[in-house]
Amino acid sequence: MTDSPNTVLCLSRRLKGEDFLREAKRLGWRVVLVTIPKLEHVEWPRESVDEIFCLPDMDKMEDMINGVSYLARTRSIDRIIPLDDYEVPIAAALREHLRLPGLGETVTRYFRDKLAMRVKAREEGLAVPDFCPTINDGKLHEFMQRVPAPWVLKPRAEAASAGIKKIHSVQEVLDYLDSFGDRRSFYVLEQYVPGRVYHVDSIVHKGEVLFAEVHQYGNPPLDVSHGGIFTTHTVERGSEVERALRQFNEQIIKGLGLPRGVTHIEFIKGHEDGRFYFLEAAARVGGANIVEMVEAATGLNLWREWARLELDTEHYKLPKLRKGYAGIIISLARQEDPDTSDYQDKEIVWRMQKRYHAGLIVAAPGLTQVQSLLDGYSQRFYHDFHASMPALDKPAED
Repeated sequence: MTDSPNTVLCLSRRLKGEDFLREAKRLGWRVVLVTIPKLEHVEWPRESVDEIFCLPDMDKMEDMINGVSYLARTRSIDRIIPLDDYEVPIAAALREHLRLPGLGETVTRYFRDKLAMRVKAREEGLAVPDFCPTINDGKLHEFMQRVPAPWVLKPRAEAASAGIKKIHSVQEVLDYLDSFGDRRSFYVLEQYVPGRVYHVDSIVHKGEVLFAEVHQYGNPPLDVSHGGIFTTHTVERGSEVERALRQFNEQIIKGLGLPRGVTHIEFIKGHEDGRFYFLEAAARVGGANIVEMVEAATGLNLWREWARLELDTEHYKLPKLRKGYAGIIISLARQEDPDTSDYQDKEIVWRMQKRYHAGLIVAAPGLTQVQSLLDGYSQRFYHDFHASMPALDKPAED
């Protein structure tokens, strides 16, 4: 085998990032994918992937390091990219081991570990809901005496709302922590702040935010994880909310020290005090088909731009953008292959094709039409498709 000077190794245990793989190949890179055995034969864009390798357990760091190091004997690996949130720390450890460019383990923690990102944000003087590590008994009891219930108990390393529990009493907290055993220190207890939740999806180059789209969830993700319908949409462009969150987003990115990449960062505006608080940060594209929604509003595909940013860094420039509006609605469905053909509004630009899920993206020149369609679809989805399941401790498999 002839070594290639431009080889990108992509990691994912989910079928996602197909546009990243296609763009990497278009840019002339050799593309190697590491995934799990059950995904070896799914619909990856085979024309854009030179080699696929499978490891049975991608959580075993030693196996990952040994396996990728073995591949590196005969392949000159130049970049390592995680396509899914769970691969972000693995990619960082591999970069450190192979001494490759990209995020290392310290900065990666600020975008993966919910305790680390909160501590760092607070050190930077940025507003976060009050929180406490679950490590020390004395500090934990002091926190629960000082901050009234309810609280939110969060796994430090899970993605999205997986494993998050809303708790109303001290005894309930103690019971959960006892049940975790030696895993207790891998959680953080946080003040519950009722409010409206937002997310900002960004492109960062040389430490500067080149692109940022501000969106508002219909229902908080924690509520959706317990059986609701997921919606999100572009906020009013030029509004006070958009300006405030663009500024806060830049402060978070600079404070957490991201030099380059894409981000999905969540904020909440408290109902009681009207303040914005930082909730979560991820150095990846947003899930739940947010990429397709952003593209419907702006023409920019975050997967493709991420590939261009990482693999053609010195020549990177944003494409021409449009400033439209878009929104998405997704629900678990009772039907294996839900039929959305009765939804015929001209604003529909995308339909979800996924077993036991129904979803649509709408796009329009103005926000009012997007909001009106999402509101109407939410009522219809409950009648036509909606199903629920218990909240999961880990995100559902794709």
